[in-house]
Amino acid sequence: MLTFLDLSVIAIYGAVLMGVALYVSRAPADHEINSKDYFLAGNSLKWWAVGSSLIAANISAEQIIGQSGQGFVVGLAIAAYEWQAALVLIIVAKFFLPIFLEKKIYTMPQFLETRFGGEVKLLLAIFWVVLYTSVNLTAVLWLGGLALNALTGWSVMYCMIGLAVFAVLYSTYGGLKAVALTDIIQVVILVVGGAAITGILLSMVNNGGSMLGGFGVLMNDIPGHFKMILSPEHPSYQDLPGIWTLLGGLWVLHFSYWGFNQYIIQRALGAESLQEARKGLVFAAFLKLLIPLIVVIPGIAALWLAQNAQLDMATLQAKPDSTYGVLMTLMPQGLRGLVFAALIAAIVSSLASMMNSISTIFTMDIYRDYLVTEKTEQHYVTVGRVTALVSIVIAVILARPFLGGMASAFQTIQEYSGYIAPGIVAVFLLGMFWQRCNAQGAFGMLIVSVGSNIILKLATPDTPFVIRIWVVFLGCMAAGYIISLLTKEPEPGQPVDVSGISFESAALFNRVSISIGVLLTAIYIFFW
Repeated sequence: MLTFLDLSVIAIYGAVLMGVALYVSRAPADHEINSKDYFLAGNSLKWWAVGSSLIAANISAEQIIGQSGQGFVVGLAIAAYEWQAALVLIIVAKFFLPIFLEKKIYTMPQFLETRFGGEVKLLLAIFWVVLYTSVNLTAVLWLGGLALNALTGWSVMYCMIGLAVFAVLYSTYGGLKAVALTDIIQVVILVVGGAAITGILLSMVNNGGSMLGGFGVLMNDIPGHFKMILSPEHPSYQDLPGIWTLLGGLWVLHFSYWGFNQYIIQRALGAESLQEARKGLVFAAFLKLLIPLIVVIPGIAALWLAQNAQLDMATLQAKPDSTYGVLMTLMPQGLRGLVFAALIAAIVSSLASMMNSISTIFTMDIYRDYLVTEKTEQHYVTVGRVTALVSIVIAVILARPFLGGMASAFQTIQEYSGYIAPGIVAVFLLGMFWQRCNAQGAFGMLIVSVGSNIILKLATPDTPFVIRIWVVFLGCMAAGYIISLLTKEPEPGQPVDVSGISFESAALFNRVSISIGVLLTAIYIFFW
């Protein structure tokens, strides 16, 4: 249980975070906060703020709790999600950011409007608001509540309510600027707290010896948990299907998440310049390489401790997502409070990021354009704040019935995201790098994404979802190409250019993408 020292550490963390949030949220006496200030931090973010905020938004309860649980069940193979993401961030910085920043957009749906018109924008704006609220926001709350429940014994619902209130208090008033700048504190606490729990667990595995020695014990005693490529006989092959994890649909999920995901890319949209945004993404890529050391390794250590009767194996096997919370009980006083604060930091920073992005999309893409137009900037900022509050209330209500019965919320979220991710990635790629693509092709790709995913899921339920996503992605690209050619060409004057990227870079991207697509398709056909 938490001691007075632990609670003091947590209280200091909360007070510092609230103080910084209120300080950076202040507006000059002669300036009222407008929509650009609230939703894009006034385009004032430096690279270190962009990179830190990207990681803080990403490392949520889903990552820490979910991947620790998968570390216990699967091992280091789950780290493919992190290490592949680092490469994707570099690609996004090189090819995609120039286009988005050139358009001076607030949201991803706004880019689609400049490319395909208002219908596509409205469809995906509604979809993203629903997805972020009912799946992403809900999942972070539920997993966070589970971890806090394992450590404190408090009701999961009360834990979720507490996390929601904390996130609302420090983030709703100041908008993206408050979220991004306080995320610097969150990342420091995350890294320090995560490194501390990893170090102590490795020392415990080595009977109080060095961390490196503990790592060697794990590799020697549980070698199967350090295999990156799972065999078809592995119980988790459906989630991480061997070599196809590295070659298939996981890339589609990564590009959907890191390239076209509002609550991630919004930090780059709020950067001071393209150069600062690019450096921020490179910094985030570096931090992604470190994540498995502080989230996956503890899960593997938990398995070793359970096998050696230092933890209850039955409890961990029954609910792998409780692994991180159980491990936190092993920490000494004071440090337990720091680790607890790190977990809270991960949860509330992700909650704040999602709430801000939900409010941005709803306010700027739905409310301002279709419901109430031509109001003052202050009105839209107020609507954004109210929307953020409403979204977190809905997430609290949905969390238990939606995710309570799932064995692994982390893997479940990946599969749910996979129903639309192939279509979204296909729409953005063809929209940015092929001028002939039109709105009909975009709608076709989205329909094929959802429809073919459902058909394949029902027809071939044993096919790993990573493979299914890749097949669906190829189908979406083909559908977008064929439908665009069979329908009317975009009218002259419609913004179909690829501003912000050179012709040579676009051509190189197309050649590389086509070559990789042909190669992977041939591999699939050969081994299917």
